[in-house]
Amino acid sequence: MRRKVIAFLFIIMLLPGMVSADKTTQIDKLDQLSNEALQMVKLHRYEDAKKLLEYFSEQFVAVNGKERPFTMDELRIITVSHDDAVQAAVNTSMSHEERLNHATKFRLVMDAISSKYQPLWTEMEKPIMTVFGEVKEAAYRGNNENFHSHLNSFLSLYEVIYPSLKIDVDAEKVQKLNARINFIDHYRPQVLSQQASQQELAALENDLQTIFDEMTEDETDPSLWWVIISTGSIIIITLSYVGWRKYKGDRARQKNRS
Repeated sequence: MRRKVIAFLFIIMLLPGMVSADKTTQIDKLDQLSNEALQMVKLHRYEDAKKLLEYFSEQFVAVNGKERPFTMDELRIITVSHDDAVQAAVNTSMSHEERLNHATKFRLVMDAISSKYQPLWTEMEKPIMTVFGEVKEAAYRGNNENFHSHLNSFLSLYEVIYPSLKIDVDAEKVQKLNARINFIDHYRPQVLSQQASQQELAALENDLQTIFDEMTEDETDPSLWWVIISTGSIIIITLSYVGWRKYKGDRARQKNRS
């Protein structure tokens, strides 16, 4: 009896993984293709990346609208970021870093499309907030060279996650973020020299941190709660039944001895 119970509990514990394995969608496969293309770019295998991106196009046309309808914004974002990734694979005048940024941007877009929780672009929080902290420090110190250098680095990183932001974040928040970034970029001399303009730096830092915090909150897939509750209930009921059988057996043996 005990062996049967253990086997039963083992099967129950495996159920969430078994269910998840069966839920691989066509969009997940497209997401995987974008990841494979990125890995090829990382390895300087640009021709292989190009072939994967071409295969992605074929599969995307076949999938579009069948599994779930894409919004016009999503279609535009996917198309533009895919074109940029293709250019990164074929344009020999680009530096490897530029190629990597374009391939990463496309990868993050497809992950944002396929992910419901904790999209990959949120992993960029630390480098983005770190370099922006350096922008702010350089501005407060009046260090002209460091300010321009760090701001350019920040803008490059922001460009990588920007298409994914438009997918996952409310449009009004993104517009507000862009307005602050454009002000700081356009009025660099004033941000360096005027305290009033430097307040935009603190405001932008706060807006960025808020967006990252909202996206990285611990969100458990609601469907998992049903699995957790039902599995826990089954385990409790099963163990209670085993305990009750053991109790009845002990009472029966005591009665026989008497």
